[in-house]
Amino acid sequence: MLLSPSRCIILLLLINSVYSGRVLRKIKERVRKIQYEKAKMNVLMSAVNGHKPICEVRDGKIHQPLDHFDSQNDETFPQRFLVNEAYWERPHGPVFLFIGGEGPISEFDVLAGHHVDMAEEHRALLVALEHRFYGESINKDGLETENLGDLSSQQALADIAEFHQYISDRFDLSDKNTWISFGGSYAGALSAWLRGKFPHLVYGAVASSAPVKAKLDYSAFNKVVGLSLADEDVGGSDKCVGDIWEAFAAVEAALFAGNATEVGKDFGCCETPEDLEDQIELMQSLADIVMGTVAYNEEGGILTIEELCDIMTNETETFNSETEAYDRLIKLVQIDRATGKEPCLDASHKQTIKDLSDTNLDSAYNGERQWYYQTCTEFGFYQTCEDASCPFSRMLTLQAQTDLCPEVFNIPQHSLPGHIAFTNKYYGGDHPDTDRVLYVNGDIDPWHELSVLEEDLDKEDKDMTILIEGTAHCADMNPDGVADRPALKQARKAIERKVAKWLKEAAWKLVG
Repeated sequence: MLLSPSRCIILLLLINSVYSGRVLRKIKERVRKIQYEKAKMNVLMSAVNGHKPICEVRDGKIHQPLDHFDSQNDETFPQRFLVNEAYWERPHGPVFLFIGGEGPISEFDVLAGHHVDMAEEHRALLVALEHRFYGESINKDGLETENLGDLSSQQALADIAEFHQYISDRFDLSDKNTWISFGGSYAGALSAWLRGKFPHLVYGAVASSAPVKAKLDYSAFNKVVGLSLADEDVGGSDKCVGDIWEAFAAVEAALFAGNATEVGKDFGCCETPEDLEDQIELMQSLADIVMGTVAYNEEGGILTIEELCDIMTNETETFNSETEAYDRLIKLVQIDRATGKEPCLDASHKQTIKDLSDTNLDSAYNGERQWYYQTCTEFGFYQTCEDASCPFSRMLTLQAQTDLCPEVFNIPQHSLPGHIAFTNKYYGGDHPDTDRVLYVNGDIDPWHELSVLEEDLDKEDKDMTILIEGTAHCADMNPDGVADRPALKQARKAIERKVAKWLKEAAWKLVG
């Protein structure tokens, strides 16, 4: 075991969000960098104002079994974890576990965020565990296809169980130390599943924006994107959705008319989308810009829904009436590229295959290869556009996305439905057999339809659900902001009440 201090001014925010195309992944990275700077400033200002001291975060690694379910396999891998003892009331204070998802953990995960604010209030020990095969928690040959078989959510939960024992031994914990788990997006699902599969380890779990139901063809993702773009409360309109649909139809028409060279120049593509596969990549990149805007609305993205819709509908700007929607989409892409400092727009299927096939550990940090493998073997989550509710191109098919499973990982397409069915049977889908899990979602978040949205009133220790009006992906996990919507602030208060109630109940049970 390695353990070293890391100063809390060295922050890195992980935005947990499953993604579709390369442009959406880049948008995710931009949001991460923006929130990194905000977090760094908040921590420094708190220290300057005397609210919170500059604290030390312990950064360590433990050696986990590569396969928890094969007693004959003695191989291990290094798994990174973080510890913040600044608020902990020894020896019986609670433990707040932050679960890592499809990317690296960072010091930010135990230094800032709503769960950290609650840890300070309840004098909790803060720990974070990185997901196997992401970030630094991977062997040198871990990205080789033959080794990815040890990457799964079941193995990840077993890792957490081992980590729970390690931390308990390391800090001399007992049943008087109540554990609460936290996670967002895929990690939010892990938080809920941890409570379901290992209820003796965590007393309660907060699952933010957690897609607990695996779905092969997740066409509802883009249905929610369309509804959110039409939502006037967040700056959308029916005209905005209509103009976006018209713009994508115009791009399709231009491509089908054989004008790929002109289209490539109009949108600043890295290469001319001559082949059908490249044209699908272009359509995915264009859709990603809109999808990313909705998913991270008011959470640090380049544009908000209101700003995007203003670009697509603003009548004060003059465009050629025959190509107006197309021209407005060009302007949207130009703004996105300029703000993100992207030299060109991705439109190469060969580049996608190259990126997903990259087994160099340097690429492990972005998690693209690992996550796509998990979509093929466990979750699906393919965001398609083959029904009338989608505001983008019908070229974004399930076939186009699942083709990558055999092409990159040699996983037969016909096996995918069975993998999805097993995941839902194993965890319970969106009707899981869990209790004391708080499922928190935003109603404009495209992932909320795969989460638990209704409470089971027949359960004694029932799960609780919170659906936040006008709120996007994992917004509740951030600390309070002055510009936060009232519904978001109220939701955080409800989370605080529930966590406090769990801790009080656990304490009473020990003396009862």
